[in-house]
Amino acid sequence: MRTLILGGGPAGAAAAITLARAGAAPILVERAAQPVEKVCGEFLGADAASLLAGLGLDLPGLGAVPIRRAWFGAGRHRGDFALPFPAWSLPRMTLDAALLRRAAAEGAELRCGAAAVAAEPAREGWRLRLADGAVLEGGRLVLATGKHEMRGLARAAPPGALGLKLALEGVELGDAIALLAFRGGYAGLQPRAGGGANLCLALAPGTPGLAQAARDPAALLAMVRQGSALAATLLRHARPGWVRPLAVGGVPYGFIHGAAGPAGLFRVGDQAAVVPSLCGDGIAMALASGQRAGMAIAQGGTEAAHHAAWARAVRPGMRLAGVADGLMARAPSALVLAVAGLPGLAGWAARQTRMGLA
Repeated sequence: MRTLILGGGPAGAAAAITLARAGAAPILVERAAQPVEKVCGEFLGADAASLLAGLGLDLPGLGAVPIRRAWFGAGRHRGDFALPFPAWSLPRMTLDAALLRRAAAEGAELRCGAAAVAAEPAREGWRLRLADGAVLEGGRLVLATGKHEMRGLARAAPPGALGLKLALEGVELGDAIALLAFRGGYAGLQPRAGGGANLCLALAPGTPGLAQAARDPAALLAMVRQGSALAATLLRHARPGWVRPLAVGGVPYGFIHGAAGPAGLFRVGDQAAVVPSLCGDGIAMALASGQRAGMAIAQGGTEAAHHAAWARAVRPGMRLAGVADGLMARAPSALVLAVAGLPGLAGWAARQTRMGLA
């Protein structure tokens, strides 16, 4: 039977392309009729670029913006280092659309604009019930719903953070990204293709000013500006590009799915592991986990073996990412001083947290 894929982001599309190339002709179901903005920093490191090239995508041809440097700011302190690998910034809408086009060209069946209301085991595999009354059946189900849970198939993860994203105008970063500490967390600032920047944050419940920042761009900008001299400089002319930030709740940063789970259910992307946001490897991990799931299914592998292998591959990098995330949240000045004094160490950590090709 054909494989069902629920979710048309990078993880789902990578699985669809891989299965289609193996002659399996999967069915991909995506609730959005066309790609939309996501709460995602849109950073693509060397591992993501390599995976995308293997899937048939050309980043410069899609208009991706090169990134070569990273800035860290906390209070009056600032650290800078050159990235030890080529990196890019590309809007998720552009990336998702290109991946879905490739999946269709390879032979996957796409059902975009179709919302799944139930996913349940069936006699010979899995069954998807769609909002329009249609029912799809397949031998395997690839769960690629990203940060959003499917009813009855939620991750066994603790309560998570609130993720926010705001497009900004009037911000010039050149070929750099910035990590900016402030009271309650840190923010990532990245060039946006076409001009301006994306501001992304992950805030713990109970963060002072969280409710207002989640709905008021001015409050969000004020929160970040007050955290460092670097943020005040970079955001001095910033103007919100949206009426309010995009938000997604309950993001379990640091989560890794274990091998247990229903037979025939393959979790990929953020359903399999959620890297702390400062590392910027989420898209690469989504692509790699989707590709691995597609290969496992094509070769007759089990979901337990797939999940266990993925957990082993990413666990070392996730541990290091968790340490860096904790330092940025609890001792940001110490981390920034370490970056300023030991840029080689920062470059090493950046390489070790590229988990897409682990």
